Amino acid sequence: MGLNLFTMFSDKPKPRKQQQGVPGEKTPAQVLAEGMLNVRDIIAPSAIEVDFTFLRIGNMYFRTIFVSGYPRFVGANWLSPIINFEHTLDVSMFYYPVKSKVILDDLRRKITELEATTMTNVEKGKIVDPVVSAALEDAKALQEQLVKGVEKYFQFSFYITISAETPEELESVTSKLESTLGALLLISKVASLQMEDAFQSSIPTGLDKMLITRNMDTTSLATTFPFTSSDLTMEEGIMYGINRHNGSLVIFDRFSLENANSVVFAKSGSGKSYFVKLEALRLLVFGSEVMIIDPEEEYRTLCEAVGGNYIDFSANSSHKINPFDLSGVAVEGENELGQKLIGLITLLKLMLGGLTASEEAILDRALIETYRIKGITTDPDTQSGIEPPVMEDLYKVLMGASEPEAKGMAERLERFIKGSMTGIFDSQSNINLDSKMTVFSTKNLEEALRPIAFYLILDFVWTRIRRDLKKRILIVEEAWYLLQNEDSARFIYSIAKRARKYYLGLTTISQDVDDFLSSEYGKAIVTNSSIQILLKQHPAGIDKVAETFYLSEGEKRLLLAAAVGEGLFFAGANHVAIKVMASEAEHKLITTNPEELLKLREQGLIKPLGSNAPKTGPAIPPVQRPYESMRTESSQGTQTITDTETSIQNQSGQGQPKPEEKKMEQPTFNLGSTPSQPGPAAPAEQ
Repeated sequence: MGLNLFTMFSDKPKPRKQQQGVPGEKTPAQVLAEGMLNVRDIIAPSAIEVDFTFLRIGNMYFRTIFVSGYPRFVGANWLSPIINFEHTLDVSMFYYPVKSKVILDDLRRKITELEATTMTNVEKGKIVDPVVSAALEDAKALQEQLVKGVEKYFQFSFYITISAETPEELESVTSKLESTLGALLLISKVASLQMEDAFQSSIPTGLDKMLITRNMDTTSLATTFPFTSSDLTMEEGIMYGINRHNGSLVIFDRFSLENANSVVFAKSGSGKSYFVKLEALRLLVFGSEVMIIDPEEEYRTLCEAVGGNYIDFSANSSHKINPFDLSGVAVEGENELGQKLIGLITLLKLMLGGLTASEEAILDRALIETYRIKGITTDPDTQSGIEPPVMEDLYKVLMGASEPEAKGMAERLERFIKGSMTGIFDSQSNINLDSKMTVFSTKNLEEALRPIAFYLILDFVWTRIRRDLKKRILIVEEAWYLLQNEDSARFIYSIAKRARKYYLGLTTISQDVDDFLSSEYGKAIVTNSSIQILLKQHPAGIDKVAETFYLSEGEKRLLLAAAVGEGLFFAGANHVAIKVMASEAEHKLITTNPEELLKLREQGLIKPLGSNAPKTGPAIPPVQRPYESMRTESSQGTQTITDTETSIQNQSGQGQPKPEEKKMEQPTFNLGSTPSQPGPAAPAEQ
């Protein structure tokens, strides 16, 4: 029996026709689907009210603003005030690439029009319109960049949507936003009568229904990237302040960089000492030792509060530094005595007012002879455990030398031995650097002696820190004192280069920025400092600072308009705008505001200057005689030698010499041997 495939299922479609029913009638499945929610039902608001200047969606009000005008010059992160605005904003940006050929044709036509306008004004005797001149200049510059392929061309749209719960709040936020945009030289307008299209342009659908664009090249377009605020927050370190870009904490460990050196530049009264004292106080908490050269006694309150060692460096002070001290640490490949001689020659140049080549050679031999008399030679074994000579010993060697130049140097050196400056540079060292904070004050020194004292203290500290490797910070206030002389400038530069080797961070501070940066060694110190802090600058010096630190126009304006304690913090390749912040307890210890200091003293929170000075006993009176000597018998005969220690003990009251013992013979030396003939007698003590 055959099957007819065409008629086999001929009766099946009939039920389907019955299910289809009347055309236009919905099936049960469709009716069921209409009663169910979909994604659009969940997302869509219940109602939208479209007004002239706002939208109302549910209980919220929305208003969209578009930007139609832009400033001529902008810097990186110029949209930061908008991104970090205090109210929630929806920001939408559209970028449209444009073919260079089309733009070049338009530019050619535009340049022709602008040149024709300029020529017409000149022919009619009119003043050239500066707006036309600026537009012509920009058009030619852009044409050149496009032809070379350096720049590409884009069209840019910028929309901002504000949300608020009430119309009053909407008006208030709109006013603040327009003020912020105006401060950035941006021209903004409310999208009146186009609120629906403007709102749809600012939601994440990728549709620009407004198409209000501005032509921009690649460089200008790159500055609109909104997420460029930098962070300088590490897992460990101290807090330096608040990041002004985004309000984050600036936490940094200066010892984590290639070197721990820093420089601080600011005009007077801008908070540089406040910043440095705050850093020193916080570094103490983390186990660092801090040493400070303080020319104005600004660190005394802080030093006494932390139990530090405050050293008043002056003629009547009991604290003494011997410039002839040796570190006593033998380093392979280094000549300790040779390096010390170089440092001493630099110091003596400062003290004697310069040296000629012949005087420098004689002085070098005299220094070697001075150490040799004490038993110290180039042999490292003799450089530790032996008391070093003092300045008086060098004076004797120069007085006993046969060269007339040596006599002249001795006469110039005499005021530091028995003249008006006795007691500063001619005693054995008695300063202990074991305290967590040591402050050397030079306030009571004459202005002419400060560069010498700065150098002497630096040399002493540098000699001592090489004996024991510890985490230390050395702060030099008013470092420009040392840059006035080439030899002292070279010395502090050498410390900046070698500090990392001894776990030392050097901080140099100066308010004379131009003088500091004009020095070759000053610039070298900056390049060897991984951290630079720039606070408020003077308009006269801002160009020099901008040239040295490669500042943008925006950063220059920031430094000129910065408040006290505000500036730029550079750390390695990164830098941020910073505001220095201290707690109330820290502020009382580190403030230098005279008005605040007076209030704190009236409240008894800090003591008046001089009331809590360390008790050092009665000052040792100046010694009028140049030195004392004592005869000792030896197997080869009688030789006159210096006994400085006995002289100091006699001055301290441990034994007064008899009147007939005061007139002693002065030794005479040739710079190569020790002769036996006596020198002139020392004058009697007055």
